[in-house]
Amino acid sequence: MGPAQGPPVWALGPLVLLLALLTWQAAVDGPVRRADERLAGEVRGSRLPRGAAEFLADLGNLAVAVPVLLAVVAYVSWRARRTDLPRWWVPSLAALTAMVAVPLLVVPLKEAVGRTGPPGMAGDGYYPSGHTATAAVAYGAAVLLLLPWLNSRYRRRELVIGCVVLVTAVSFGLVRRSYHWPLDVVGSWCLSLVLLQLMALAVARYGRGSA
Repeated sequence: MGPAQGPPVWALGPLVLLLALLTWQAAVDGPVRRADERLAGEVRGSRLPRGAAEFLADLGNLAVAVPVLLAVVAYVSWRARRTDLPRWWVPSLAALTAMVAVPLLVVPLKEAVGRTGPPGMAGDGYYPSGHTATAAVAYGAAVLLLLPWLNSRYRRRELVIGCVVLVTAVSFGLVRRSYHWPLDVVGSWCLSLVLLQLMALAVARYGRGSA
């Protein structure tokens, strides 16, 4: 077991810039937002049954995603402590901090942008998608915690791919059910990647519980 190799710090820059660009486009009535609304109409017209879309969207609920992360945190913490790893608690603390940061960032952004919802949804404050960010950070952080404990590169790849597919499915379900615009979920992807990058950097810098 050695120190984790985190992502390069410079990788955060493009993500933050992209998030700022998407947030600006979500706030103004420009060609990007109009294209976004057309895309939403196409997704809503897809053949995915409403029940299946609702199920996928529900996987982004706090009551579903957060318990998954907590279970992984408990498991990884138990294994790391049992192995007598120094600072075994750092990866779990970093994951929980990333999760707590989701509402602290999403809520102010929703209020600042004030984007109205899709047809049939009342009020404003739909950008970025809280459900998407919850799913991406909870499942993504769980994957980052588990990766160092998998000896097979194939299993690591499959876990990452599975997480990407799951988050994408949640995002599609939210748009299909008219809970969010596509731009809402893409903005949350960027925000979530920033948080997960910061988590990985914190673990690489301060933790030694990784393979």
